[in-house]
Parts: sequence; C-alpha cells; structure tokens
Amino acid sequence: MTDPNTSFFSDDFGSVYDALNFTYNYSEFIVDPETQPCNSFPIPDAVMIGVSIFYVIIFVLAIPGNLIVGVVIVLSKQSLPPSDLYLLHLAAADILLAITLPFWAVSVTRGWVFGDAMCKIVTSLQELSFYSSILFLTCISMDRYMVIVRAMEARRANRQMVSWGVCVAVWAVGAFLSLPGLFSSSFSSQNSSHLVCSELYDASSANKWRVATRILRHTLGFIIPLAIMLPCYGVTIKRLLHIRGGFQRQRAMRVIVLVVVAFLLCWTPYHIAVMADTFFRTKILPYRCPARMAVDQAMFATQSLGLLHSCVNPVLYAFVGEKFRTRLLQIMRKMGVLERTSVTRSSRSSLSSEITSTFM
Repeated sequence: MTDPNTSFFSDDFGSVYDALNFTYNYSEFIVDPETQPCNSFPIPDAVMIGVSIFYVIIFVLAIPGNLIVGVVIVLSKQSLPPSDLYLLHLAAADILLAITLPFWAVSVTRGWVFGDAMCKIVTSLQELSFYSSILFLTCISMDRYMVIVRAMEARRANRQMVSWGVCVAVWAVGAFLSLPGLFSSSFSSQNSSHLVCSELYDASSANKWRVATRILRHTLGFIIPLAIMLPCYGVTIKRLLHIRGGFQRQRAMRVIVLVVVAFLLCWTPYHIAVMADTFFRTKILPYRCPARMAVDQAMFATQSLGLLHSCVNPVLYAFVGEKFRTRLLQIMRKMGVLERTSVTRSSRSSLSSEITSTFM
C-alpha cells in the first residue's frame, strides 16, 4: 500500500532526471570581476579622528586669520583699489568655507547628525566658497594685467565702480553654480554604519547628473579660470621685466602670485582625483576595483588638502606681505595694543606705491 504522505510525482520526476542524466560542471562558471561591485576601502578610526582634529585646527586658524585680513583691508583706505576689494571678498569666501568645517569634523567620526536641511546648506556654502574663491583670484589676475600691461586704459576706465559690479557678479555666479548642493541629503550608506551627507540623485539618472555637475565644476571652477590666470600673470611678469623699475614692481606682486599658487597646490590634486573618478564612471577608463579604490582614497585625502586653503592666505600675507605687516602694526598701535613708533621712510614709500595694494 502506498504511503499517503509520499507523492507519486516525486518518483516520476526522479526517474526523469535519472533518465536524462543531467550533470552540471560548476568549474566552468567563471565570475567576471568587472561585473562585481568594489568593496569600500576601510579607514582606521585613528585616521578618522586625526582628520576630524585637522578640520577643527583649520577652523580655529581660518576664522580669526581672515577676519584680521578683512579688518586690515577695510581700515587701510577710504577707497579700496580693485585688487584689495577682491582680496576682501576672497577672505569672506574663505570664512564661509571655514564655517562648514566643524560640521564635517563631526561627520567624519559620528556620521551626519544634522539633518537634511543642514546637509543642503553646508554643502551649498562649501560650493559657493569654492567657486567664489577661484573667480576672485581670476579677477585679481585680470586687474593686475590691466594696471601694469594696459595702464592707460586702466586709468581711463572707472575701475572702482566696475570692481563693485564684478564682486556682485562673482557672488551671483557662485550662488548659481552651488545650486547642485541642493541635491545633497543625509542617508544611510551601504559602506558605512553612519548617515552620510552627499548627493542623492534618482537611481536611473544618477550617473548623468553626477557627471554633468562635475564637468561644470571642472570647467567653470578650475580649467577656464586657470586658462585666464596663467596668461595674465605670464604677460604681466614679462612686462615688468622690461620696464624701468619693473623688478621692484615684480617683487611687489609676489603675494598675489603666491596666493594663486597656494590655491592651485591645495585644489589641483583634488580636481585630478575627481576627474579620474569621473573617467571611471563614464567608462572612459576601464573599470578596475584596485584603481577605483585608489581613486576613492585619493579623493578623501586631497579633499582635506583643499579645505586647508581656507587658512593659507592670511599666513601668506603675514609672512610675505611687507605692506600687510606694516599696516597691521599701525592698526594695532592705534588700538593701543602696541607702543607707538615712527613709520620709516621705506614703509611710507611702500604704502604709497601706485600700482600695488595693501598686500603687495
């Protein structure tokens, strides 16, 4: 008698499989490594804490340093020359960047705990600061070119009024270019147990949006300004070498040149790393996990270097800019912080240079 708990179908199907004698050779199946997701690179806790402390140190140095720069510029002259006005706004952009650093310092160790709204605000402020900084540096290079290479045209133009209009335009362009920061949100990442603050696009169009915003950032925030600055300074320095007293004037430009060089040293590695990541995402470069992990590590490290830029300029002014030090000492004496001393002839002459500014 047949067991009621046993289905006769099992015997039939078993006989069918036996008859067909199917055999599976699993050794012939090879996983394509290019179709597998890359593992995230682990960052030791000690490194994360070190990066967090690094951000706090930059914040502590950048805020008072750039505030001092602003005070010195504002109290130097009643009518600011364009270069000084651009430097003043550059200091303001650096302050905006520094304000975001405590948030990132906490985020590195504890994840993003400030909510969606602050994620959008902080990211947008960081983008605004980045674009404004490079655009104001570009404006300074063009102003130096006009004053030294095209001196007659610069004298006829109402540079004072134009410079204020340029500042408004730079902030407006920076605000427009920072709008992709509104796509940022706090969300749980698969690679981390904490919330992260990053761009959150629709999955179907994420790569297109990410590539579009990166192309915009690379071109308008780096390549085009660099293509303007380098020729302007090249022609300007060449002109100074061929005019009477040009060597002294060239020395007077060294602070501005160093400010540009500092920006490039801080941000160029990050741009190169992000460009490499973009090439992987657009499949211009072949997808390889070791290379992708190396690029991810490079972006993490070079971003910290870029954020360092917010406290570099005041250090350059203090150690290289003779005029800045002289003017700062004068202000401190007026405030009673230092004892009053007479200003030397060389200091008076340097303060009255026709083509230079408070810092050069």
